Amino acid sequence: MNATPQVTDGVATARLSTAYRQAKVLHSAVELGVFDLLAKGPAGEPQLRAELGLHPRLARAFLDALVALGLLVVADGRYRNSAVAEEFLVQGGEVHLGGVIRMASNRHYQTWSRLTEALRDGAPKTPSRGGPNTMRALYANPDDARNFLRHMDSINGFVGPALAEAVDWSRYGSFVDVGGARGNIAVQLCRRWPHLGGGVFELPEVEPLFHEYLAELGLTGSIGFHSGDFFVDPLPRTDVLIFGHVLHDWDAQERQTLLHRAFQALPSGGAVVVYDQMTDEAQPELYSALASLNVALMTVGGAEYPIEECRAMAEKAGFRVLGGSRLHTIGNDYVLVAEKP
Repeated sequence: MNATPQVTDGVATARLSTAYRQAKVLHSAVELGVFDLLAKGPAGEPQLRAELGLHPRLARAFLDALVALGLLVVADGRYRNSAVAEEFLVQGGEVHLGGVIRMASNRHYQTWSRLTEALRDGAPKTPSRGGPNTMRALYANPDDARNFLRHMDSINGFVGPALAEAVDWSRYGSFVDVGGARGNIAVQLCRRWPHLGGGVFELPEVEPLFHEYLAELGLTGSIGFHSGDFFVDPLPRTDVLIFGHVLHDWDAQERQTLLHRAFQALPSGGAVVVYDQMTDEAQPELYSALASLNVALMTVGGAEYPIEECRAMAEKAGFRVLGGSRLHTIGNDYVLVAEKP
């Protein structure tokens, strides 16, 4: 797991205050297509200015910042992608972070500028995802839906491999990812554990995008799609129900309701797998705390919640907790596994 950065002196404190500058340099580089252009080959500053439409007054400092951040390498006046940029910031890579970076730039950055206001009034500062119709409205616009799902895919590129190893999937024959978007996690689990029968439970508006995504991967028909609203419609019958980055969107009572519904749907010996950027009250962790603030800024009642609260909710629903572990993901997610007796 990444070590939590510490503020150790006055200089570090002042630099922390302007850390947004580094983030915006990365955001702009992705939005301009810097890394995709350099994936075709090294280029000098004049070529980059011409092809990306950069103004000469800012271009050199912008490129120097990308070099200093370790995202570009320069030699003999020609720039190329660093190894990490080539792996994670070029479209078409196995894990492309463009989706999460664009979402941070276009949605989260503006929302976080209102943090002080939110800390005083407790209200979300962006269009809420706190009710069932909000996601339907998002998915009704194909462009908005694709942007949101690319954002989820970026995050899931790290969650999927970690989740595949954190749970003993050999114990189970099938799973359904509840609120599983267009199936990114489901695909990764089935690739790692070919014996599993996988499925996704999502709003009906997602189904065309789900099939579009599987077709892009050449996996049409390999993952099942179950249409419905997880607060209203019966959850599918399967061995494992996954709630990943779902429970944190809702308040405590709604989270409990979803776990009760999962218990009712699962057979004896079935399991619920929950992962979120859960907090640890005994050992506060930076990325989980920031994730909790982010969810609270985006939703009416959502927030990250303590690991012990998740255990208690699972037990209240009737599950027996088998265990849990911290994952090395963008937000240092925690995964908890609980079984129905």
